[in-house]
Amino acid sequence: MDAVDPLAALRAPGDPGCDVYLTGTVFLDIVFTGLATAPVRGTESWARGMGSSPGGVANMATALARLGLRTSLAAAFGDDHYGEYCWDALEQGEGIDLTPSRTVRGWHSPVTVSMAYEGERTMVSHGHEPPPEEPAPDCPPRARAAVASLTPGERAPWIAQAASGGTRIFADVGWDDTGAWDLAGLADLEHCEAFLPNAEEAMRYTRTTCPREAAHALTEHVPLAVVTLGADGAYAVDRRTGETAEVPAIAVEALDPTGAGDVFVAGFVTGTLAGWPLADRLAFAGLTAALSVQEFGGSLSAPGWSEIGAWWRRIQSYDEQDPAALRRYAFLRDLVPAEQARPWPLRRAVPTIGFGRSA
Repeated sequence: MDAVDPLAALRAPGDPGCDVYLTGTVFLDIVFTGLATAPVRGTESWARGMGSSPGGVANMATALARLGLRTSLAAAFGDDHYGEYCWDALEQGEGIDLTPSRTVRGWHSPVTVSMAYEGERTMVSHGHEPPPEEPAPDCPPRARAAVASLTPGERAPWIAQAASGGTRIFADVGWDDTGAWDLAGLADLEHCEAFLPNAEEAMRYTRTTCPREAAHALTEHVPLAVVTLGADGAYAVDRRTGETAEVPAIAVEALDPTGAGDVFVAGFVTGTLAGWPLADRLAFAGLTAALSVQEFGGSLSAPGWSEIGAWWRRIQSYDEQDPAALRRYAFLRDLVPAEQARPWPLRRAVPTIGFGRSA
């Protein structure tokens, strides 16, 4: 985790020890990179590179931790080598608090194999039914915020419990396989401060044909709606202040979009907890997502402050740079770490799984 604390000026005695709380399923991600084309049926494809890392909810947890937020994760880990590897990578490698997590004897860790090519990805996953819930605390740990993935037609009791304790809930949602697209089915939305769907999801849920119109419609159900527009950036509406903001996307060469949505949410949560203006939060979230898609993997590609600082210094060196575009990110000037003699783009080490344990 990079040594920048975006909440340093806000911390006070008696604050929660945790900035962001998460719960969900951790996968072991095995990512094959450098494929010239998509795999062809009946043939063997060779990848030029391979990496492994914790995936699933670990993508979001890692993205938050690398941005300097004290992150706590509640998840089940298998007692196999995959589970041990993911636990160590998150706790020791990223500094994530796994106190609410548990190891389940005899449970096989879920695995995803991701193949990245031509800016796209193809994934194959395997996993068993999740283990039965073991006795848990009556309420999640105190936290400034929590990130929840809403499931149509289901309530997650921890969301209401966390919200009643003052935790600010940020929610996203996956594709509705039922085809209902009924906001009433997202019952936990009533406990959320912010909802961050993509444009297609937002329009389907609101029965609108314009993502900006959809964002305004969503504020009838949640105070803050943020709709991601893909290559067009993002649009947000804050019902409480009447403020709107729209920030264009940063044009980059995308190698692998895995985890980009998680990184966007992590960036937005960071800016919100730090008290930044809405447009700055959108710009920061878009920047972190853009940096992530230039690398392979989910949690592997989540940028930290070193990457953000390197980008900020590099982008100012271009003579043809639009001054107005630079001003959009001027808020980074006092946040990024001091210049380091490191190349950019920066590449984090890609961990691989060893099958022997040192004494």
